[in-house]
Formats: sequence, C-alpha cells, structure tokens
Amino acid sequence: MMNLTDKVILFASCLVVYLLDPAAGMEIAPVLTAVIIGCLMFYYDSKYASLLLASVFIVACIPMPGLLFFFPLVGYDLVFRPWQWIGLAALVPVAIHWGRSDVMMAVLVLLLGFAAILKRRTDGQLKLLASFYELRDSSREMALVLKRQNQELMEKQDDRISLATLNERNRIAREIHDNVGHLLSSSLLQMGAMLAVTKDEKARPPLLTLKATLSEAMDSIRQSVHNLYDESVDLYAQLKELADKFTFCTLDFDYEIQSNPDKRLKYALISIVKEALSNIVRHSNGTWASVTLREHPAFYQLVVRDNGQVKSINTDSGIGLKNIESRVEAFEGIMRVHTKDGFALFISIPKEKTVEEAAAE
Repeated sequence: MMNLTDKVILFASCLVVYLLDPAAGMEIAPVLTAVIIGCLMFYYDSKYASLLLASVFIVACIPMPGLLFFFPLVGYDLVFRPWQWIGLAALVPVAIHWGRSDVMMAVLVLLLGFAAILKRRTDGQLKLLASFYELRDSSREMALVLKRQNQELMEKQDDRISLATLNERNRIAREIHDNVGHLLSSSLLQMGAMLAVTKDEKARPPLLTLKATLSEAMDSIRQSVHNLYDESVDLYAQLKELADKFTFCTLDFDYEIQSNPDKRLKYALISIVKEALSNIVRHSNGTWASVTLREHPAFYQLVVRDNGQVKSINTDSGIGLKNIESRVEAFEGIMRVHTKDGFALFISIPKEKTVEEAAAE
C-alpha cells in the first residue's frame, strides 16, 4: 500500500512537469504508456519483469520524448535493486532529445532524486513492519509453546500426585496387613487357646464375646485393606506399561477414562488388553496396532485393532478370543470382531452392570 501511494505521488508530480513543458503538446500517448508500464511494474514485482518493462519504457522514450518526464515513475522500481544500473540506458533517449528545455531536464533529475528518497523511506518502513510482524508471530508462537509446556507440566504433576497417592495407599494397606492384621490373628489364636483350656463356664461367655469382637475387627480391617489395595491399582499405568512393552509393531495408545472403574473391571480390562496384544504377536503380520479405551455416559468402550491380513477367524475355536468373550460376558458386555482392513476387536461394557457385579461380589 505504501508503494502504491508513493507511485501515485510520483505520477502526479511527473504529470504536472509534463503539462508545464511547452514542447509536450498535450499528447496523451506518453501519459497512457507511463500509466500502463508503471502499473505492470507494480503488479509484476520481479527481477526479469522489471528489466523487461524498464527496457520497453526506455525504447519507447525514443519515439515519444514526452515519456522521459515519467521516468521517475519507472526509476522508483529500479533504485536500490541489483539491476538498477539498467536505468543508465535512459541516457540514450536523453542524449537524442537534449534540445528540450534545460529547466525541465533539471526538474526531471530532481524528481529522480525524490523517487529515490521515497523508495528508501518506504523500504525502511516495510522492513520495520516485517520485523514487527516476525517478532509478533514469534511472541505468539513462544506463548503457545510455553502454554503447551505448562499444560504438560501440570498434567505430569497431576499424574505424579495420583501415582504418589496410589503408592501411599498401597503402603498403608501393606502396613495394616502386616502389622495390625498379624496382631489380630495372634489375638484370635490366643483367644481360641484360652477357650480350649478354660474350665470356668462363667468365663466362657465374655471370652466368646471378645473373640467375636476380634473376629469382627479382623474382617473390618481385611475389608479396608482390600479396598485400599484395589483403589491403588492404576488402570492407566498398567495399560500404559503393557503398551510400552509391546515391541512387535508400532502401537498407538489412547486412554480417556475420567472415573475410577470397579476393581473387577480394572483387572478384566488389563487381562483383555494383554490377551489381545498377545494374539497380535502370535497371529498378525501387521505393522501397526492401536489400543483405545474410552468412557461414555453409559458404558466403557475398548477397541484393539491392527492392520494385518486376516485369513479366517473362528471365535469358537480360538482360546484367546474365548477368554476375552467370557470376561466380557461376566459384565454383560458386548464383543464384536471386524476383519475389514485388518483385525479389530470392539468391546462395550455397561457401567450399571459393573456396579451390580461389584455389589454381588
């Protein structure tokens, strides 16, 4: 836009000088030629186009002397370029038409200097503007990179906190099981020995009551330990470990579970993925596989696929697929096998059924 403004100013100045020349004769051809060549040089801003159009302009100045007054318009696109020396060729038509007004020729030289000043100023402003845009884009890119890195750090921090919490639960469960559980077991054994050797019938009811209390405490602690241990099972970590250890082919792992599934479902999903990956190693010739586990409002969805060639699939004869199907049916889920464009195993397990199974357990 700034280049266009400069060329409009130059054209207006050249036109005024041309109209003030007494020998111009009000010819319209030089004006139209200057406008056309000036517009073409503005549109085709390249080395070869500039050289060609400048050459055409200089040659046209020989039959049309008035065209020389518009040379600053063409010189604007030549100055401060590697090919600016072609402008010296304009000395040929100048020498041919030297008999024109010396004043007008002096004004023409001044306009050439004015064009050079405008070009220098505009090039400087464009460079500053380009530097500004580059700095702005770099700042935005850096801000996006920092934002993404910050998000990754927060996600890693959440994962570490979650892992530390699960490890602490596991440690507490082991401590309770090894220490308190051992003491209660010893107390129950001692209580049983006392009941076996005591002969005082009056002392037996309190001892029986104490034994029942200790048994109830033992059952409560055992249940708490099991709950702590089951909650300490990190489904994502277990599946990610399986994916990292899978080296048969390229494996994509996609995990989108927000809730904490039931312990039986966790173990079932881990076993299913392990069996499915083992089947890929044993039976597939694929170069790519994927494991996708997603949570939907009403069910969990597990998809294991690979791009290997499938000859024939018989779910009734395959032990691995039978094991997977039996685990899915235990939760009243659905298993589907697709063999188009590779092998794909689709499993859907309803959430409500998993809760009922856990309660029944």
